[in-house]
Amino acid sequence: MQAAHRLDAVFAALADPTRRAILARLATGHASVTELARPFAMSQPAISKHLRVLEHAGLIARGRQAQRRPRRLVPARLGEATRWLERYRRLWEGNYRRLDALLEDLKARETTWEA
Repeated sequence: MQAAHRLDAVFAALADPTRRAILARLATGHASVTELARPFAMSQPAISKHLRVLEHAGLIARGRQAQRRPRRLVPARLGEATRWLERYRRLWEGNYRRLDALLEDLKARETTWEA
């Protein structure tokens, strides 16, 4: 999957609050589908659909323990999204610093004009 498509899949997966809650649960450790479904008022097939979306995005992976298939978090894909967001955070922080400097300059000029 190309980088742009992977990023699209990550943000699409993160857009749903149920999937974000599943990721938050998996951040504490591996869990089975049954364990992941427990806090939600939805069927196991519905949870499985959410898990497929998260797997497709590369945010979680399926393990193997005898008959169980516990899911685990894959932090690398979140890292890609974080790096993408970080570029824009730096851009906006630069814009805000320039705005702060401009406002301070205008305030200083206003004080000079009043004096």
